[in-house]
Amino acid sequence: MCVDLVCVESSREWICDLFLFVTVQENVQFGVNLDVTSYTNGKRQTHNPPGRALPYTVWDFYKSGCSLRLLNPQSFNATVWSVLSILQEHFGSMAGANVYLTPPGTQGFAPHYDDIEAFVVQLEGKKHWRVYNPRSQAETLPQFSSPNFSQEEIGEPVLEVVLEAGDLLYFPRGFIHQGDCLPDAHSLHITISSYQRNSWGDLLEKLVPAALQVAIEEDVEFREGLPLDYLTYMGVQHSEKVDPRRSEFTAKVKRLFRKMAEFAPVDAGVDQKAKDFLHDCLPPALTEEEKVNGVHGARTRWEEGDARYVTMHMTGKSRIRLIREGVARLCSEGGDLMLYHTVDNSRVYHKEEPQCFQVEDEYADAVDFLIRSYPKFVAVDSLPCDCLEDKVAISKVLFEKGLIITKEPLLFS
Repeated sequence: MCVDLVCVESSREWICDLFLFVTVQENVQFGVNLDVTSYTNGKRQTHNPPGRALPYTVWDFYKSGCSLRLLNPQSFNATVWSVLSILQEHFGSMAGANVYLTPPGTQGFAPHYDDIEAFVVQLEGKKHWRVYNPRSQAETLPQFSSPNFSQEEIGEPVLEVVLEAGDLLYFPRGFIHQGDCLPDAHSLHITISSYQRNSWGDLLEKLVPAALQVAIEEDVEFREGLPLDYLTYMGVQHSEKVDPRRSEFTAKVKRLFRKMAEFAPVDAGVDQKAKDFLHDCLPPALTEEEKVNGVHGARTRWEEGDARYVTMHMTGKSRIRLIREGVARLCSEGGDLMLYHTVDNSRVYHKEEPQCFQVEDEYADAVDFLIRSYPKFVAVDSLPCDCLEDKVAISKVLFEKGLIITKEPLLFS
């Protein structure tokens, strides 16, 4: 994985300026884009007033000892967007971020654990961190974040460290943590997160209902009626009864569960997870070369009273490539083949609906070939279609939608 987290650390000046910039230039709202928090005497509080976060109010909170949490900085800054875009490709899971600014000698959050893998990059100042093991097997790799804990509930830390600018700290899901500022230094850090709701259990949440539906449709045993008297011996109120019918009933339920697994549409379940992931994703952060060689580099413009350069010259010799790995996926829906993608997603989480369009059957192999060929450029005439006309047609569609780029800029007339 080629991810230069140093670029985040080396950009700490713009991140510090970011708080000022977004409150002045952007419509930053308390509770939506910015949180104001404190943790004193064992009590965690949120101090968000209603409305827009204007500089005077924001910095007044900071001077009074409150921490500032900027949510989704990728919405405002291209550097964070670029790093998260690369990380989501590597992890195959949404990558997010928050930026935290904390005054000297204060703490903004109570001890807690999160439902994500966390990478803390210290940007400016110092921060004292304490990290604790999960308290039990039930809290190991949790599906959801915890409530706030008291100091008495968490035991002794397994790691205690002071981060300085340029340092990185990682802690997995379920590891309780708390960070506080030393008396002589403020702290500015960014937390990058990934792997939220990306476990085997989350996949099975998609898969089990689908497996049950298939089993009901295809196996008559799942449609047989329940015993007439099962309510007289099953249920919590009968759980202490010694009744052979209970054992028989439970054994059949377990056997049906095992049988249901045979009907599991595993690929369809994975596709459901993939569609959720593509909806969660940031759009790809394009390099200047990718912009020039993609639809964004088209010379089309209004000139001398007419639209100019609107005809694309895509030929069999044009060399093309998917714009980024993992940016698109073919999925079957009700007999139709749909191509889900991220290129039209917003940098604001779920601002747009899932992005997809139908791919006709005669183009399916060509799209699959392009996805599998990444990162190689391939000639249009090498696409597995029946004729050159079809090869050029699907290439133009994918180019116009921003899903592919060319090796060299296309000519337009």
